[in-house]
Amino acid sequence: MADSVPSTTDDIMCATYRALCRHGYAELTMQDIADEWSKSKAALHYHYDTKRGLLLAFLDHLYENYTDRVVAPENEAPRDRLLALLDAALNPPRTDSTRELRTALFEVKAQAPYDEAFRERLQRFDRYLHDRVRNVVGDGVETGAFRDDVDPESTATLLVTLVNGAHSRRITLGDDAGVREAIRTHIDERLVDAGTEGEQ
Repeated sequence: MADSVPSTTDDIMCATYRALCRHGYAELTMQDIADEWSKSKAALHYHYDTKRGLLLAFLDHLYENYTDRVVAPENEAPRDRLLALLDAALNPPRTDSTRELRTALFEVKAQAPYDEAFRERLQRFDRYLHDRVRNVVGDGVETGAFRDDVDPESTATLLVTLVNGAHSRRITLGDDAGVREAIRTHIDERLVDAGTEGEQ
């Protein structure tokens, strides 16, 4: 069962983060997480019955952080708002364990085709970014900053797919060189209304 005490929950989520970075998903055990929490495995099982349940809660925790971080700034031109939003999605805060966490989450994502609960939680990240991108693009079309033939829905699908691909490329190949520039070029060449480009 999940604990309702924020400090305890936060401690467990931090321990899960550290354990994932250290062991990866496949080798991760409840004992590993308990060790990082500096409590017994029995104490951890009091709050979460299974590794699966704990990792689902961890994804919920990451989602809350993601939605706090990945936002479009207010009071800026649509192009700048869109670039800032996508940059936030492309570049999570860097820590000493960033690469390890990305790799572990990549392993978690591999469970999605076989586990509906994992799939539903991962879909939330996609839907959140898709909706925010679509809204910014729609605002740009309405205000004339973007071309009037731009479709916000399909544009959001493309840009979110590029972000997801960049994450995968970064993990599997070690870098995502050129992705940010490709996104910027797409926005400037396909979205921005040439008549308003100087106002962006």
